[in-house]
Amino acid sequence: MSVPRLLGWAALVLGAAAPFAGNPHRPVQGPIDANDPSGPIAGVEEIDALQLARWIRYREPGLRVFDLRSASDYSDDRIPGAEHVDIDAIDDVVISTADRVVTYADSSAQAAQAGILLRARGPRDVYWLRGGIRGWFDDVIDPYLPADASPEARRNFESTAELSRYFGGVPRIGERSGSSAETPGPPDDVHKTIARARMRGC
Repeated sequence: MSVPRLLGWAALVLGAAAPFAGNPHRPVQGPIDANDPSGPIAGVEEIDALQLARWIRYREPGLRVFDLRSASDYSDDRIPGAEHVDIDAIDDVVISTADRVVTYADSSAQAAQAGILLRARGPRDVYWLRGGIRGWFDDVIDPYLPADASPEARRNFESTAELSRYFGGVPRIGERSGSSAETPGPPDDVHKTIARARMRGC
């Protein structure tokens, strides 16, 4: 059976089972649409890059991060500790019910759909990364705070900046590095930044 058809069946089966299965984090309500990651997806939740960075830094037990992009993209830039998995081989991944799983891909829908398939294998904590690798670059590697930010926002930014520096990032206040949410893909110097992050042994 092809992967797209398998993903479709997984969405239907898990959608029907959701009212009975429950969710330890957030109850699933309403219809399930695996192609709309902004809505509820059976047992799979959204997570932001900063939370993932905290889990990686503090060695969250059982954390498994799966990069579903191409092998060349994975080789160029990846989140520290992420494992490359071809979307066609998602069923071959060996996971435990105790694992905390995070997926990211070229699209949020693809990451969420892969999460559905992995969730069906037993793990109770399954997440897809909001913004994928781009979200990681913007929020962790190159976080930005406007110069006119409030004192409270500046205080909150201190922990973000500290986390960013741990991963080799460059937090900035009052200036942009050239990266923006509207720019598709990471900035040119991200390859060097991720390479430094890998050297930290995260």
